Amino acid sequence: MFAIPGKSPVTMTPTAERHIARLMEKQGKKGLRVGVKKGGCAGMEYTMEFADEVGEHEEVVEQGKARVIIAPTAQMFLFGTEIDYETGLLESGFRFRNPNVTEACGCGESIKFEDVEKLTARMNGEGSASAAE
Repeated sequence: MFAIPGKSPVTMTPTAERHIARLMEKQGKKGLRVGVKKGGCAGMEYTMEFADEVGEHEEVVEQGKARVIIAPTAQMFLFGTEIDYETGLLESGFRFRNPNVTEACGCGESIKFEDVEKLTARMNGEGSASAAE
């Protein structure tokens, strides 16, 4: 829907790729669906759920045995995002390195994106990231 030919909308680090593939195999699912929804103190939150099938207009990113499915409403917000999986002493989980985020709350669960016009311009190659700030 918002794809640029030859450019993956999201990438996965090798750690995230292995973890997603392991989860897919363990759960017997076709992929991990990633999206965004309104919520949290900064205005938006990432969503993740297992997927049994790919819906119409969903973007599929395959890397190795890992498959990420991007909900249509989230595609422009996630474009250029790197998905990582970090393991720490106190917590472990997926981390999103998203160039479209302008603010994040202290807990790291909630984010705010650039406005839609700036995101659309960036996806179409108009202007640079620094010009959008």
